[in-house]
Amino acid sequence: MDRRTILKTTVASALLAMLGTHAGAQDMDAKSQASFDTVMAFMGAMGSGDMDAMDKLMADDMVWHNEGDTSLPWIGETVGKENIFEFLGVFSSNLQVTEWENEDAFASGDTVAVFGRMNGITTHSGQETGEFTFALRAKVRDGQVVLWNWLEDSFALSQAYHGK
Repeated sequence: MDRRTILKTTVASALLAMLGTHAGAQDMDAKSQASFDTVMAFMGAMGSGDMDAMDKLMADDMVWHNEGDTSLPWIGETVGKENIFEFLGVFSSNLQVTEWENEDAFASGDTVAVFGRMNGITTHSGQETGEFTFALRAKVRDGQVVLWNWLEDSFALSQAYHGK
């Protein structure tokens, strides 16, 4: 199975729960609404495993930055589409997401913030992380995502990953 097929299968099953989630309704100006729609479309493409749509919604110089415990293989900064697709393969092979719920989402200009809850099982230890919160700060330029700054409870993830 090739990288994109593996990624499509694992990301689709892991992120399907967030499709159609547009929590935190607000009145937005046109730029904010466009940014919000782009980020939600990107999440929807991940959730459905639509790599072509993801590719179109990603800027060539996109930065994906995960904050947290650097002993986890998905923590750190990844730059560029191809590197991000590779990163997503690493992420999805290490964490099986069992819950994903966007609870609040807001946009202002080119910036979108999303807050929610997750749960998962690390394939490294087979342990469940327990439910935890996440936050996302995304930036959009010309209808494409240029920054995906992900903040998760890396303590809970690290504890589960390392079997503690």
